[in-house]
Amino acid sequence: MRIAIIGAGMAGLSCGQRLAEGGHEVELFDKGRAAGGRMSTRRMEAQGETLRFDHGAQYFTARDPGFTEQVRHWADLGIVGRWPSAGPEAWVGTPAMNAPLRHMAEALDPAFSVRIESISKQSGGWQLHGDGAPTKNYDAVVIALPAEQAAPMLAPHDQSMARIADTTEADPCWTVMAAFAQPLDFTPNTLRDQGPIGWAARNNSKPGRESQECWVIQAEPEWSRNHLEDDAATIESALLGHLEQAIETSLPPRVASSAHRWRYARSGSAGKDYMWDKANAIGVCGDWLIAPRVESAWVSGRMLAEAVLEVN
Repeated sequence: MRIAIIGAGMAGLSCGQRLAEGGHEVELFDKGRAAGGRMSTRRMEAQGETLRFDHGAQYFTARDPGFTEQVRHWADLGIVGRWPSAGPEAWVGTPAMNAPLRHMAEALDPAFSVRIESISKQSGGWQLHGDGAPTKNYDAVVIALPAEQAAPMLAPHDQSMARIADTTEADPCWTVMAAFAQPLDFTPNTLRDQGPIGWAARNNSKPGRESQECWVIQAEPEWSRNHLEDDAATIESALLGHLEQAIETSLPPRVASSAHRWRYARSGSAGKDYMWDKANAIGVCGDWLIAPRVESAWVSGRMLAEAVLEVN
């Protein structure tokens, strides 16, 4: 079959990888400029140097046997490594969090900067609509988007799926990325649950990173929700102030900083592995179906692909 996958995060890439292995023609589309999703890496230029920040998922673990095998393969390729600062089971992409996704995308060649707004089904098959959408027909379509974006796309075609997506809400997260002229006078590489700060980490303590002192500060969900519409400069100042309070010492001069708002940062859990309507050839995968973990996204995409392969 010719299958369209909307979303090139971990779930979409995992699904596409397995479907391609099974002999299907797979085409992926993503509104972003590169593979990443919640595992995105942000670049900033400062003093002639390129700084990288893992501003989404900070690390991942591997417990599912299939995902554990996949992570071992990535480790053999040198694109993931252990990060003891986050715990004995923590893995990160190297040299950036999105390294495994970039590797998966190489074989699948997703179309980036393509925003699919809706889908429709005609006698010839599924069609995609949106800025940059192709005009061809597809035998099946997979939606690998956050629940909030999947729901309206599903509504005209499968009310049951749409209802599940519509009632599975994600938590938002404001994230500040900051590079400093010198290391913070703070020995641990991570900080958790300190007032408005849900998580803060010394990004350069991860394997394969640059030496510049770089921090990622993520606000906890309720604080992010209460300040969701604040401007980025206000958020940046507030979270850096809270970091200074948490480590009980003044922050060094900044060389670069930025704030990013994740509206759908930490997914909910619908209590399912995937959704697949065989009769209409439409499927859904994503971490929000299982649990808010990188592993869940990979497993969901893989399981949906196996369900498609089982009947085709």
